[in-house]
Amino acid sequence: MKVLLTGSTGFVGRAVLTTIKVKSGVEVSVAVRRKTAEGVAEYLVGDLSGVTDWSASLFGQHVVIHAAALAHTPSGDTAAFYKANTAGTINLARQAAVAGVKRFIYVSSIGVNGCINDRPFSVNDRPCPAEPYAFSKLEAERGLWRVQDETGLEVVIIRPPLVYGPRAPGSFGHLVRWIERGIPLPLGAIYNKRSLVGIDNLVDLIIRCIDHPAAANQVFLAGDGEDLSTTELLRGVGKAMGKPARLIPVPAGLLQFGATLLGKKAMAQRLLGSLQVDISKTCELLDWKPPYTVEEGLRRCFERSN
Repeated sequence: MKVLLTGSTGFVGRAVLTTIKVKSGVEVSVAVRRKTAEGVAEYLVGDLSGVTDWSASLFGQHVVIHAAALAHTPSGDTAAFYKANTAGTINLARQAAVAGVKRFIYVSSIGVNGCINDRPFSVNDRPCPAEPYAFSKLEAERGLWRVQDETGLEVVIIRPPLVYGPRAPGSFGHLVRWIERGIPLPLGAIYNKRSLVGIDNLVDLIIRCIDHPAAANQVFLAGDGEDLSTTELLRGVGKAMGKPARLIPVPAGLLQFGATLLGKKAMAQRLLGSLQVDISKTCELLDWKPPYTVEEGLRRCFERSN
C-alpha cells in the first residue's frame, strides 16, 4: 500500500513518519515545502494553500495522511488559517480524489468540539469552536464531507486533544520547561479533568485508520483513555523527569480572577478548565485501545529526550 504523508516535519507528522517507515506492507512518501533528509521519497509542493499543485505527489497513492497545518499566526492574520487549513485541505482532497486515492485521513483538532466542557465531548456533539484555528479546522472538515459526497473518496477525521511527547510544542512544552527550571507554580489545588493523548497513542490510531474497513467516512476522537487534573499532570511530568513539581495550592477561582485582570483568560482556561473526550466509539469501532497509559507515555517522553 502506498501512503502519502503531509506535515512530516511537524511534531505529529514526524512521529507518524518514524513509525510508518518500518511498517510492513506500507510504502510511504512525503510532500514537503523544502528538501529534508528523511530517507523516503519526497515531493516538493511548496506552501499549503487552495492552489497548491499536488499532482506529482498523488500519482499511484492509495492513502493520504494529512497532518500538515498552520497552528499559529504571530501577526494575527486569521485569514492565513483559512488559506492553509481550510482551502489547503479541501484542495488536496479534491486532487486526491481525481488521482484515484482511496482514503484521506485528516488530523483535525478537538477544538472543533470546543475548548471547555462539563461532560466529555463525543463525535455527536454540535461543533463549537472558539478560536480561528479551530474554526478553520471545522470548515476543512465540512469541505471534506462535500468532497466525499461528490467523489466517493473515503474520509477519516481524527480530532486529538492536547498531544504530548518528546519535545512537544505548545502548552505541554511550557509545562515541562517550568518544572525543569524548578519554578514554583500556583497550581497545586486544581481539580479539573483534562483528556490528553500521547504521541505514540495518536500515531498508533492514525496508522490503524490506514486500512481498517470500519474507519471509512467516520470521525474519531483521540485520547489516552485517562483524564487528569492539571495538578496531577504536573506531578506526573515531574515524576517522569525525576524532578518533583513545586506546586503551591492556590484556589482556582482566585487564579482565574487574576488571569482575567492580566488579560490571560485563555491561558487560564487551558490550565484550570476541564476538557474531556469520549473515545468509546474510537475503541469499539476500530477494536482499538491506547497502547500506552499516561504514566508510560510521560516516561517515554523523557526516556527519548535523554
